[in-house]
Amino acid sequence: MVLLDPLADALSTIRNAENVGKRECVVRPASKLIGNVLSVMQSQGYIDEYEFIDDGRAGVFKVCLRGKINDCKVIKPRFSTRLADFEKWEKRFLPARNFGALILTTPNGVLSHYEAREKNVGGQLLAYVY
Repeated sequence: MVLLDPLADALSTIRNAENVGKRECVVRPASKLIGNVLSVMQSQGYIDEYEFIDDGRAGVFKVCLRGKINDCKVIKPRFSTRLADFEKWEKRFLPARNFGALILTTPNGVLSHYEAREKNVGGQLLAYVY
């Protein structure tokens, strides 16, 4: 089986585990991008801790879930966005104002849209979580 979008697979694994009420899940394969997205989700309070486990191949992430995720998906295509456009993307992907987070990649690394607004940077949308 060929993985075309590892980030989408990782988020759907997390979403499915949350939906059936599991306390933890294993995300494979691991990558830097997935690790950065997990750290943003952790800083926003959607997951507890996660750890990288080297399995001799690409590695896996063991993610401890909190039961706070209603939905998390990647945004395809990966739209470029300016600081002024965050409001538009929030309306499109998130259910309510200040509820959930857009995750984007910026010159300063992978950030939530709240952090990107603080640092005054735009970037490309990767995913959303609420």
